[in-house]
Amino acid sequence: MSDVLILKTAALGDVLRTTSILPGLAATLPGARITWVTAPGAVDLVRTHPLVHAVVPVDVRDPRSVADVARRLEPVRWRRLISLDDEEPLCALASRLASDQLSGAHLDAGGRRVYSADVAPWFDMGLLSVHGKAAADALKIQNTKSHPQIYAEMLGVPMGRPALHLTPEARLFAADFARRHGLEGRRPLIGLNTGAGGRWVSKQLAPEKTVELARRLPETATFVVFGGDSEAERNASILDGLARAGLGPRAVDAGTRNTLLDFAALVGLCDLLVTSDSLALHVAIALDRRIVAFFAPTSAAEIELYGLGEKVWSTAPDYCSYRPDADNASITPERLAAAARRVLAAV
Repeated sequence: MSDVLILKTAALGDVLRTTSILPGLAATLPGARITWVTAPGAVDLVRTHPLVHAVVPVDVRDPRSVADVARRLEPVRWRRLISLDDEEPLCALASRLASDQLSGAHLDAGGRRVYSADVAPWFDMGLLSVHGKAAADALKIQNTKSHPQIYAEMLGVPMGRPALHLTPEARLFAADFARRHGLEGRRPLIGLNTGAGGRWVSKQLAPEKTVELARRLPETATFVVFGGDSEAERNASILDGLARAGLGPRAVDAGTRNTLLDFAALVGLCDLLVTSDSLALHVAIALDRRIVAFFAPTSAAEIELYGLGEKVWSTAPDYCSYRPDADNASITPERLAAAARRVLAAV
């Protein structure tokens, strides 16, 4: 039996989109038992995947947690070890474990964080880049390949698709939500996920622009407003704006304190999700939902939509600069609404 170990803990969206490598690994290593080490908060994103044999949670901020995981994994000599994060504790863990083939970030003999040559196409564009930050940023802008394509090519596996397998409990939660809010039969059901947490202000679409976007969408549409735990006030502002625009009866609050799988199940109800570059985008892709995604500080090229929709990106000079204050003024309700109408028409 072949054994594969994947070290990938952050961020939630990145963990989910990295599941695209699983079909390729299974195809090239038949019978492989795949173990995934991830952050405690990301476990639900991979534990239900049928190609993942075991999930090991690790808190990289807790040395005891890292040490416990190392002791648990050390007895195995791994056929393939894939280390996809650049945090020092995970690099140290990758170096500590025995493997026939190590792909990814680790520590060299001098204790410096480095990465293997086969994963250069990805890590050359990141914080560990051997070319320096300026060159890494330039490579990021020049890149035209999606994350799944890059990962598949550098790992030598066929390109796959990310997948999220919902639990029966999450499906029941979504069905009950739809029943309580009278969503059955309402079409189209459009999710609005236009925030992106506190750090990435330039990833977001302002609440007033979100309301204007909704006004430009089909009059038969019902809207579900999504957001994370820190976005309750923002979402309340959007819902208030929708009510003042006369769209209140067609707007539903998804809540901001759902579990990961309950949140995903609610996304799965939607016919279309209009979303920032955030966890919700990757959830929608993994659940095969129709999508309109917008990008300003981050790379649209990295995102593979698998024919599920359209991308709208900034036309400002600092597009893909990874600056929290990047200019996102060109991400307009008009552009987003036009894309949404095209996607809905194609369905």
